Amino acid sequence: MTAHWRGTLDDLRENLSTESFQTWLEPVQCGGFRDEKLELRIPNRFYADWIRTHYLDLLLDSLRRRSGQPSLDIVWAVDEALAESMAKREKPAGPSIPPPKVTPPPPPPVQRESTNLNPKYHFDTFVVGPSNQLAHAASTAAANNPGERYNPLFIYGGVGLGKTHLVNAVGHRVLHNRPSARILYVSAERFTNEFIWALQNHRIDEFRTRYRTQCDVLLMDDIQFLASREQTQEEFFHTFNALYHSDRQIVVSSDVYPQQIGKMEERLISRFQWGMVADIQAPELDTRVAIVRKKAEQEGIELVDDVAHFLAQTVKSNVRELEGTLLRLAVKAELLKRPIDLDFARETLRATIPPPESVATVDDIQRAVCEHFNVRMSDMKSHRRHRSIAHPRMVAMYLCRQRLKTSYTELGDRFGGKDHTTVLSAVRKIESRLEADDMDLQATVEAIERRLGR
Repeated sequence: MTAHWRGTLDDLRENLSTESFQTWLEPVQCGGFRDEKLELRIPNRFYADWIRTHYLDLLLDSLRRRSGQPSLDIVWAVDEALAESMAKREKPAGPSIPPPKVTPPPPPPVQRESTNLNPKYHFDTFVVGPSNQLAHAASTAAANNPGERYNPLFIYGGVGLGKTHLVNAVGHRVLHNRPSARILYVSAERFTNEFIWALQNHRIDEFRTRYRTQCDVLLMDDIQFLASREQTQEEFFHTFNALYHSDRQIVVSSDVYPQQIGKMEERLISRFQWGMVADIQAPELDTRVAIVRKKAEQEGIELVDDVAHFLAQTVKSNVRELEGTLLRLAVKAELLKRPIDLDFARETLRATIPPPESVATVDDIQRAVCEHFNVRMSDMKSHRRHRSIAHPRMVAMYLCRQRLKTSYTELGDRFGGKDHTTVLSAVRKIESRLEADDMDLQATVEAIERRLGR
């Protein structure tokens, strides 16, 4: 099993960023194997929580494939010797200071194994803001009245913005209201693998019974994984119909809007749009601060306000990276026996987060666009719709979204109080014209990016 573990590490090293692999997986060691359970030794409890949430499926898939044991599972063992060896590699700066107080979180609620729900993802642990308000409201309504409102529910958005959290929260709410409900939470990849296994082992009837008859709520993550898999799409299509016509709730998530999923059958895309389609955007600054505070509270990490704001201002891309950065700070602070203060946060993030682009603000982009088109900033932020103003405004909105990943709501505020749907429409118009090889527009965008210092 030690050899299988080393092989699994090689698999994950190819699929993860160097930083993520070195932070969360390289320190883990194989402890032993008994009763189809592999013991993994970890420096502290943060590792188990983080790996279980983000990498467990990858770990198990590789281990089971390499060992030939499809029912192999993992148990965790905290090894203080690992923590001590890691601490020796990190030399603390300055005198020794008492470590931050990290109290263990309450034990997660026990769920039936068949649900596969993540015990951490509930509605009360989800931070709501303008960027995810619609998706949260739709998820709550679907969970409170499964099969009646918003069926199916299709949630889409970028990586790490909270789609999986909401999908799991629906399952937990349904179970809370109806403990006897049969919940199935799977990724589209797992659905595909189970379908292939059932075909190969002549167990397709059992597979269909599980998903079509013995299921009250189907929750599926990353539905875009079914793209190009025609036979699996065919199976899911009939599963969808069986559940839908029995008034059983279906919730799926994707990284893009239904019609943007390439090589997906039109009949499936049309069914995704039968119910409710809700998007999640990158969170605004205030929401990011609230997320950091909520995560610190859940993990028992003492976090002062200036560090919370610093993290929220530094990590803007997604919630997962934001929470991961907080946990890395906590792990390193525990190893080095240092408090999580602003100096420590700056010192740690300086080594792990790349420097920002030369263009760091919406104002920079607005000024560059105004200079290129020779329009005034006041016109850019006005409600004038003349093409001489509307076109530069749309280009500026597109560049802000592409370069800074600023949320549509926040961009609306920065462009004179526009509605987020106006910004969304502008960005999509520019994107569609660029995809259609509009040479004039491409030249315009490239000229402005050179002005910005691409």
